[in-house]
Amino acid sequence: MRFIENVEKEEYKSFVDNHEKSHFLQSYEWGVFCQKAKGQIPHYVGMHDDKETLVATALLLEKKTPLGYSYVYCPRGYLIDYKNKAHVKLFTNYLKEYMKKEKIIYIKIDPDIKYQDINEDACKIEGGENNYEIFEYLKSIGYKHKGFTKLYEGNQPRYTFRNNLQRPWEEVTSVFNKSFTKSIKRSEQYDLKIDEEIRLHDFYTLMEYNSKKDGFNARSEEYYQSFIDAMDKEKGVKFFNASIRPKELLTKIEVEIKKLENDLQNNAKRSEDIKNQINRLKKDQEEFKKIEEDEVVICSLICTYTMNRAWSLFIGSNELANLTFAVSRVYYEAIKDAYHNGYEFFDLFGTTGDPKTTYKNLAHLHDFKRKFGGEYIEFIGEFDLISKPFLYKILPILLKIYRKIRG
Repeated sequence: MRFIENVEKEEYKSFVDNHEKSHFLQSYEWGVFCQKAKGQIPHYVGMHDDKETLVATALLLEKKTPLGYSYVYCPRGYLIDYKNKAHVKLFTNYLKEYMKKEKIIYIKIDPDIKYQDINEDACKIEGGENNYEIFEYLKSIGYKHKGFTKLYEGNQPRYTFRNNLQRPWEEVTSVFNKSFTKSIKRSEQYDLKIDEEIRLHDFYTLMEYNSKKDGFNARSEEYYQSFIDAMDKEKGVKFFNASIRPKELLTKIEVEIKKLENDLQNNAKRSEDIKNQINRLKKDQEEFKKIEEDEVVICSLICTYTMNRAWSLFIGSNELANLTFAVSRVYYEAIKDAYHNGYEFFDLFGTTGDPKTTYKNLAHLHDFKRKFGGEYIEFIGEFDLISKPFLYKILPILLKIYRKIRG
């Protein structure tokens, strides 16, 4: 076995693309993006076997400190067979030497490994599958576990929903919640135009709307442009946009209202139901009258991919998207697209580990994502491999002081 400090680009990409546990956060392209958008220095390391074939890789994202040392984040851990303890231990030992050489205080990993099977309440399923052995082995060879976080305290969410796409389409859709299925059908009455064009400015405008409404700080438009530029153009990123044409909808609504008013005169038994339909249409009418454009994007979802897996990543939407059920629709179209392109799963990229959380935004997000019917997954969490124990202990304090001085 031999440690490789700088795996050649094509060799690295080929290994990641063909690995059964490939993750976009471990891709060569993600390292390029993080360097440009976040100022992190990517290191593409690996391990060759005796036949000079890669058996492990890791994207190490280095952040320098004013002390002359650095710390590293390895998103979603190494690409390695974690059940092969000999390989894991040897690669870890190589990394320990590499950390000394490069003056790295610690390396943080959060492997894409399920901790245990859980039910809808995030509780352990007795008799279910687990990876306790891997968890304990990592601790036994020097990794410090950072705890079983429930919300979004770590670099990546420790929980997610994943829809298995390796089955007939009828089975994929059969797990959808009834309200989700209903919302997809209701979206059809608004004649949404779905396209896959890269509409970055429209997406960013919607993200800004969300940030103001929900009280979070939006990234810059340049941040998302950097992501698009860095990712593989053929398979790395895709947009799913939903647009409406207000004038056409207003014409359609006028026709529907006249028809319903006529039905009201001839169908006394359904009068209450018909009146409700008319009132709903009139509310829609008022909203669409406010729009001057002939066509407007109301929801935009960005997804990312490896060779065999798909993730939803960023979404922007406005009130018209809620009115027309466009959010459900773009997710449905993205899942359908991933299915027809042969991906293993569609990952909703994060949810809470506390379904009853009092954080309303997280609770709402969780409730929405669970309607897709995917498997509720708990990952094993973050581990730190520490090279400089004293600096590791005081680093958070020093960084806090440094950031305060810088303003």
